[in-house]
Amino acid sequence: MSSFDPVAVRADFPILSREIGGKPLVYLDNGATTQKPRRVIEALSRFFSNENANIHRGVHYLSREATDAYDGARDLLKERLSVPASHELIFVRGTTEAINLVTHGLASQLREGDEIILTMMEHHANFVPWQVLAQQTGAVLRFAGLRDNGELDLEEWQSLFTPRTRVAAFTQVSNVLGTINPAAEMTAFARERGAIVLVDGAQALPHGPVDVGAIDADFYAFSGHKVFAPDGVGVLVGRREFLDSMPPYQTGGDMIERVSIAGTTFRHSPERFEAGTPNISGAIGLAEGFRYLEGIDWAAANRHEHELLVHATEELSKMEGIRVFGAAPGKASILSYHYAAAHPHDVGTILDTEGVAIRVGHHCAQPLMDYLGVPATARASFAFYNSHGDVEAFLRAMRKVERFFG
Repeated sequence: MSSFDPVAVRADFPILSREIGGKPLVYLDNGATTQKPRRVIEALSRFFSNENANIHRGVHYLSREATDAYDGARDLLKERLSVPASHELIFVRGTTEAINLVTHGLASQLREGDEIILTMMEHHANFVPWQVLAQQTGAVLRFAGLRDNGELDLEEWQSLFTPRTRVAAFTQVSNVLGTINPAAEMTAFARERGAIVLVDGAQALPHGPVDVGAIDADFYAFSGHKVFAPDGVGVLVGRREFLDSMPPYQTGGDMIERVSIAGTTFRHSPERFEAGTPNISGAIGLAEGFRYLEGIDWAAANRHEHELLVHATEELSKMEGIRVFGAAPGKASILSYHYAAAHPHDVGTILDTEGVAIRVGHHCAQPLMDYLGVPATARASFAFYNSHGDVEAFLRAMRKVERFFG
């Protein structure tokens, strides 16, 4: 019997009891950022109220306590993600900084004519840094397309590999289509051909545990704010051999071995890439978010999310002029659509008057919008704390849009 109770879970998130314009908040913008459970909020409050101090630099009690909490957060995440060693887990500001750190580090290793393989479903965070790197080094970007249902064309992706392929970077879950890519299979294929692999896991972790060790990519990145934890913190997991061969992304305090007038030597990972005072509270909050998620029955939670997605998709598709994007089997609970009679921003504005929060625009995926032939879409993205009542409120609001523009 499932221990998952969406009503009880919803009560763990204080913000979900808010009203917007006199109407209950219906929060369907989880793909952009997730809400935070009470225990994460309390962990942050506890740190600032009782434990706040800088880490790794003090001998006093508060500093030692804060250091233990920060280092303990790294150790907990290492265990939950099945990362081989704590020194392969770096705290960053989020997925964007993680990927920029990697592209900065690889700049000296790529040559003119080397190839970087991406997909057409990438978020700008996993597109623009590689584009800039290619411009800097003379490397060539190659792109794999999609099937009509929003799946990655895996055969085309595999066909792009040549002896000059140096990097393959791809999202595990599309933030627009909800498509779940076979990350472990793709990683194995690319690594067998000598490519360095980076996986963008930002949209994967909100929907259940991810065994990063089993995926076995050279780099794996995600953001805390998308996984029910604070913003301004994220994780880059990287192989030690790559990390120690890469130059520091930033320089300053706490990442050095020795500084003198003659020169500076740097520490190994993770300190090499965590210059200055890190987001101590963010790391602690991220670890607390993972502790909270341990109590979720993910099999039941995923069934619940899927029910919401299917119902919303089926009812929305009955409306004239609606085009839904992404129908890959087993997709994550992300519903992107375009209404022919109104711009997505108008759709989002009307939904907001009903207390329904969705995301509208290009979703930091303009190449994908071009590929789909639309300037923008509206996107409702569900989390385990959403309810069937949320879906009904969303559909009522969309019928209001239909009446207004139809």
